[in-house]
Amino acid sequence: MDVGDALRARRTVRAFLGRPVPRETLEAILTDALRTPSWANTQPWEIFVAGGEAFERIRRASEERTVAKVPSDPDVPFPAAWTAACRERTKELTAGRARVRGVGTEDPAFHHDFHMSNRRFFGAPCAVYLCMHRTLGTWSIFDLGALCQSICLAAQDQGVESAIAINLVVYPDLLRTELGIPEELLIVIGVALGYADPAGPEDSFWSERRPLSEAVTFVGI
Repeated sequence: MDVGDALRARRTVRAFLGRPVPRETLEAILTDALRTPSWANTQPWEIFVAGGEAFERIRRASEERTVAKVPSDPDVPFPAAWTAACRERTKELTAGRARVRGVGTEDPAFHHDFHMSNRRFFGAPCAVYLCMHRTLGTWSIFDLGALCQSICLAAQDQGVESAIAINLVVYPDLLRTELGIPEELLIVIGVALGYADPAGPEDSFWSERRPLSEAVTFVGI
């Protein structure tokens, strides 16, 4: 797949089929993604892939904790606040997701379903968890962000859809227990992988992107 085509076709899928992604496909995705550059070639990432019964146990526990209102406790804290512009874009995202469901954002049932869908990982059959050593800092998180994008694009090339999701990592103790992730590793983010469910209304929604004229400033060019 052409890189430009992959960038334009990639989206956050929020309704997956239960069909597993074959091990060889996951290996092909990650082999290509591991070509991602990093600061001084440090390659700070440690990657854990969960599927099958292990991932189902994580999903069930995530749902149970969410219903029980167990507070989130991700290794990388949520932002203290969003800027006004960021808040506006998140509101537009929420409104768009409500619109394809035929409801308004004032509907409590929508917000409950929205939250639970996130906590059951959109029904994805597997997820990739990106970790790094706790002694590393912000620049290594930047490197993991680059790897995250590479995984999504490599997945697109293999016909696999993706969703980068903080809700995959809000209960890191579950992941450590189930996947054997040691305490010295920071669990930074998760990427759900799978095949889109064409019957899911969420998958008819595509969020907008800021135009180049708004996001980019050219100087001397």
